[in-house]
Amino acid sequence: MSNSPYGTYEPQETLDALGTYDPPPPGPQSYGGTYRPGYESMETQPAWQVPEALLPRQSAPAAGRAEARRAARRRKRPERPETLRRLLPQALVVVFLAGGTTAFVAADKAVQLSVEGRPRTLHTFADDVGELLADEGVDVGPHDVVAPAPGTALASGDEVTVRYGRLVHLTIDGQRRQVWTTAGTVDGALHQLGVRAEGAYVSASRSRRIARDGLEFDVRTERSVTVMADGRERTIRTNAATVRDAVDEAGVSLHGQDTTSVPQDSFPRDGQTITVMRIKGSKEVREEVIQYTVERTQDPTLFRGTEVVERAGRQGARRVTYALRTVNGVKQKPRRMSAEVVREPRSQVVKVGTKPLPPSVAGADGLNWSELARCESGGRPSATDATGTYGGLYQFDVQTWHSLGGGGRPQDASASEQTYRAKKLYVRRGASPWPHCGGRLHG
Repeated sequence: MSNSPYGTYEPQETLDALGTYDPPPPGPQSYGGTYRPGYESMETQPAWQVPEALLPRQSAPAAGRAEARRAARRRKRPERPETLRRLLPQALVVVFLAGGTTAFVAADKAVQLSVEGRPRTLHTFADDVGELLADEGVDVGPHDVVAPAPGTALASGDEVTVRYGRLVHLTIDGQRRQVWTTAGTVDGALHQLGVRAEGAYVSASRSRRIARDGLEFDVRTERSVTVMADGRERTIRTNAATVRDAVDEAGVSLHGQDTTSVPQDSFPRDGQTITVMRIKGSKEVREEVIQYTVERTQDPTLFRGTEVVERAGRQGARRVTYALRTVNGVKQKPRRMSAEVVREPRSQVVKVGTKPLPPSVAGADGLNWSELARCESGGRPSATDATGTYGGLYQFDVQTWHSLGGGGRPQDASASEQTYRAKKLYVRRGASPWPHCGGRLHG
């Protein structure tokens, strides 16, 4: 008997290199064969038969016994087929266990998984990248980056990298937008988005980490701006946020009403020229006339074509304040600032005649009335003398005019009405009302 890693070994049955079976010598526990019922106890059951090739090297006495058994096996060669039938199930078990172990080892893969720059090596049975991420509980979204792609097959030694997407609210040079980035820092995001960061102003530290919920920051790139002021030109490189800041950086100060050619709170663009306007201003108050309106009403008592002013109009007045200024020494158009009415205008009321004129005046129709009118007034219906006493074509005074049925002033009546009234006067008094020009009526 010898010690073995398989337990106590009793060399009752052995198999030589050719597989010849050697039965054990008869004894008190021998059954005359290799079969033992499974219900018998371990105390009476022979030990499991193990091929000699799997046993450890035996000691010298055991080697002598083995030589005896080999000689016996050579004498028992005809029994070999029966021995192989008994050994085959045991060989299949050994082959199955060896093949399963090989398949198990082949399915296991050693891969490196890096999530957000934190690598770790792990063993996995996953077939592809997506299955590996699912097994490791790594959730990815549409803006996350996975390399290789989730459907890529895995092999031992592969490296899988996951970078999460982050929403960045970025205002660059006054333009606000939202972008996704997988960069972990502000500086990395600027590089990934292609933002020219040299000389730029960044509202957040460039080394600041960008959390999964994103970040909001401003960027103002460096620009070239030209400032024109006081006859001089200044070109500067700036990342100023407003035109006012750029003017200050150029060393130009604004005073009083001074302003710029573009709004001071606007964003200065690259290559832009900003002109500073020096303004001097004052105020001026002027009184302006407010014209009256004319209201016309029909009067059936007046002959057609006759208009009589029933109420004279009156102009109003307003006080207007203007802003006067000069820009870089050049006077600008006054700008109206405010107005105040100091006197309201009064409308003028005029009566317009609608009564038809009589066709003629008996005893006066054949006279030369046009020649008389030229002599008295130069043929002008609205003419008045220097004293204002006489008016019209035939220089009526108001009293005479009214006595003839006229209304208002004679110079306000139509030429036809004035001629009609003159004929009536001639029928009454002849040519005496016109002592200097009356003779023209018969000329």
